[in-house]
Amino acid sequence: MQVLVTGGAGFIGSNLAEGLLREGHQVVVLDKFDPYYDLGIKEHNLDVCRRVGDERFEFVEGSTTDDELVEEIIAGHDVDVIFHEASKAGVRTSVEQPKAYNENNIDGIVTVLEAAADHGVERVVNASSSSVYGVPEYLPYDEEHPNHPKSPYAVTKLAAEHYCNVYNDLRDVATVNLRYFTVYGPRMRPNMAISNFVSRCLNDEPPIIYGDGQQTRDFTYIDDIVEANLELLETDAADGEAMNIGSSDNISIRELAEYVVEETGADVDIVHEDAKDADARHTHADVSKAGELIDYEPSTDIREGVANFIDWYKANREWYEPLVRSS
Repeated sequence: MQVLVTGGAGFIGSNLAEGLLREGHQVVVLDKFDPYYDLGIKEHNLDVCRRVGDERFEFVEGSTTDDELVEEIIAGHDVDVIFHEASKAGVRTSVEQPKAYNENNIDGIVTVLEAAADHGVERVVNASSSSVYGVPEYLPYDEEHPNHPKSPYAVTKLAAEHYCNVYNDLRDVATVNLRYFTVYGPRMRPNMAISNFVSRCLNDEPPIIYGDGQQTRDFTYIDDIVEANLELLETDAADGEAMNIGSSDNISIRELAEYVVEETGADVDIVHEDAKDADARHTHADVSKAGELIDYEPSTDIREGVANFIDWYKANREWYEPLVRSS
């Protein structure tokens, strides 16, 4: 297949592009190289894709808000499926820059959907987020849980879902919204709890927890995210749907920090600082819908995944650590 991955130089997008290339697909990546974190990580991500894909891989630098560029890529490559991973990330930053998030995350998806409709793209798979749920009325979240987004970032993710639904219903573009729950793993971006905790502990620095540490997260290993996306190349069972993609488990941030300290062997005490605005208190995914529609079954629990990431970090420390710690 001819596949476009927007945001494909980022953590999730590059792992997805790599997975697609390993399955033999032709992949073009569109990424604007937003310097939200050290761009050296994105450069390395693209190098991995180039090694795996060779002539089947192409990178285009640019924005999903560029109508002419997006249309040129889709038409010029006769794209069959689009995985829309491009997004301005960061719940906390979105509180300070709502207009930037609106432009990138809403204008971007509309541009992609419009071009997809005009050029006969079979399916657009949109990367959404558990943040669309907001404060939980019950846990685990299922897809029927009310949506009360609590940050500009979350609002843009929910709006993008609605645009996908409209194009699915009115413009004959099959769309699927995947609600990711805190994704982690090799090449993850530096400003996430796990990458931060591991980096600090391996350098004999205490992990810093914002708040009391009793907040919980459903952390999803990157391989499970990639597998869920790849499944949508083979089935139309989820067209027009939103699905949770999580681990179906959760852990408190305090327990996570304690586990990282134990696994790294660091002789440090955990530090607590003031909680950050807009951070969710708890997340926990009910993944039964994804299980029914695409046979999704998470394969990696948080302790196994963190151990894998620590091993990967150590093996890639020479290039990864300077970029993580510069951000």
